[in-house]
Amino acid sequence: MPIQGDPPPPRPAIRPLPRAARWVLLVFAGLCLVLAVIGVILPGMPATVFLLMAAWAAARSSPRLHAWLMGHRLFGPMLHDWEDGRRVSRRAKWGASATMALGAVLLIWTAYRPWIAAAGIGCMAVVLAWLWRRPEPQR
Repeated sequence: MPIQGDPPPPRPAIRPLPRAARWVLLVFAGLCLVLAVIGVILPGMPATVFLLMAAWAAARSSPRLHAWLMGHRLFGPMLHDWEDGRRVSRRAKWGASATMALGAVLLIWTAYRPWIAAAGIGCMAVVLAWLWRRPEPQR
């Protein structure tokens, strides 16, 4: 068990994947990145989870795309926070809470059956409870 202040243990090296697997992961990373951008714009659609999946897939398929994501002015800080101990900023937590609240209102307003709205809002509540338990980055 590491002592407080010790550097984290080095990550194990990832074996290179076959070319076909890298292409599949690259396409998956691109799709997730498009969905993350849509999630930034569209209320109720998650952006963070798609961004994390895009970064994961890019790290295994395209060092160039991964470096671009990590250096991006909007996405980079979130990804660095997540890699640094699975941390989520307070601003991101509030943003997720606001968009999920808006999504819940839209769901209540448009749901065909009340149980559909209840199920969606229940899922959002579970995700928000998990999200708010994540540590925040130390700035």
